[in-house]
Amino acid sequence: MSNATYEIAASGAIPALVAMWFVDRLDAKRPEPPRLRRLVALGGMVSVIPAIVLELVLGRTVGAKVAPAMTYQGATFQAFIVAAFVEEACKIAVVYWIVWRRPELDERMDGIVYASRAGLGFALVENVLYLLNQGSLGGQLSLWIMRAALAVPGHAMWTGMSGAMAARRRFDGRGLGIVGGYLLAVAFHGAYDTCVFLQQPLHYEGHPVLVALVFPTLIGLTLLAFVVLRSMARTALRLDDADAARRSV
Repeated sequence: MSNATYEIAASGAIPALVAMWFVDRLDAKRPEPPRLRRLVALGGMVSVIPAIVLELVLGRTVGAKVAPAMTYQGATFQAFIVAAFVEEACKIAVVYWIVWRRPELDERMDGIVYASRAGLGFALVENVLYLLNQGSLGGQLSLWIMRAALAVPGHAMWTGMSGAMAARRRFDGRGLGIVGGYLLAVAFHGAYDTCVFLQQPLHYEGHPVLVALVFPTLIGLTLLAFVVLRSMARTALRLDDADAARRSV
């Protein structure tokens, strides 16, 4: 590989770092400790390791019995079970193990901040690995742009939903809770990856129109995830502000 290849791959960390800054800005009124935010992001980065191991085991055992990856059934299984089910579990586990019992997690918005941080830590490493595996400079550049716009913020938003629902149940006794939030994240993540993975069987069977619809569908799913998480964040901030106002009286 050329130096340019490694440089572009390394630059794949930039979208995740920018997104972390953006998420932190959402919690600017009562920000979380920088050290703890960095620790959760690091945990998200490390969680790539168990995710890869579990995905390889599932793909070679259960996945081999379901259907080949180039079939519709196989692509869907890879998307929802091998990818979304495993990755979302690894990311939200980081939040649970590192911050869930700590006193710093004292607001609803904190659940979104920490969960998004874990998701972005994961996305940072995954992005660099994907870019390293690209065989051409042109392929790297196109993948860099696509993942920076869709997959990287997607990881933040999907896991952010888990954190939002977990925090809402914790502080208000309402909402989907950590399990329901996790399943919601898996649904969004799985739907996104299904669109990506179905391109191969669709291409093999000669459906160019459907293949062309994949990218607009990915954009639509990402925008929908943004709308959902934005609504959760606004609710969390509104309730947190009300609690803070009551405490100050």
